[in-house]
Amino acid sequence: MTDFPFQAALFDLDGVVVDTEAQYSVFWGSVCREYHPDQPGLENKIKGQTLDQIFDANFDSLEARADIVNRLNAFEAQMDYAYIKGVVHFIQWLKEKGVSTALVTSSNIPKINCVYKAHPEFKQMFDIVLTSEDFTRSKPFPDCYFLAASRLGVVDEKCVVFEDSFNGLKAGLHAGMAVVGLATTNPAVEIDSLCDVVMEDFSHFDETLFFTISEHLKRRSKAFFD
Repeated sequence: MTDFPFQAALFDLDGVVVDTEAQYSVFWGSVCREYHPDQPGLENKIKGQTLDQIFDANFDSLEARADIVNRLNAFEAQMDYAYIKGVVHFIQWLKEKGVSTALVTSSNIPKINCVYKAHPEFKQMFDIVLTSEDFTRSKPFPDCYFLAASRLGVVDEKCVVFEDSFNGLKAGLHAGMAVVGLATTNPAVEIDSLCDVVMEDFSHFDETLFFTISEHLKRRSKAFFD
């Protein structure tokens, strides 16, 4: 292992690896307006949550849940799973540095299978893949990131998290890990306070950035214990 400051990079899926958040906003916007017209913007509040979390908090009716599942399965089967700009090269670069990689998503296995179908090479990009089936509490709880670090055999402070949603960013912070915010879903100014650094995408990155992030994490950890 080199003196690179991190040993593991943990990636969310939607809005971080694949450019799907705008499509989900359309889908969930339609569903939420239909079932909860009294709660404008609900589709934004549920980003980063598992389907079970969304159902438990917002959809009590079994009939409604069945309808949404059927519609969601059909929608995800025909979605465009284009990569976020530069992410494939970025992950390859991390691997060359000896950094382990994990996909940590609130999506379920059927959704991941859709991604595999669109990108057969996807499985080789990550050392482990964690989905909603792997943990009980999803983001903003940090459980999923603790599990990823444990499975990779890396201590939490040597992990860097890449997230775009408010819930995901909070999960990374709650895990005590370094957090990089992707301004692909929310404007940079809105996520800046929830991460150590903001990136527009992965097309331009500098290795020195990660040493800066590491110093941010050290200061944040010291302030917490002080």
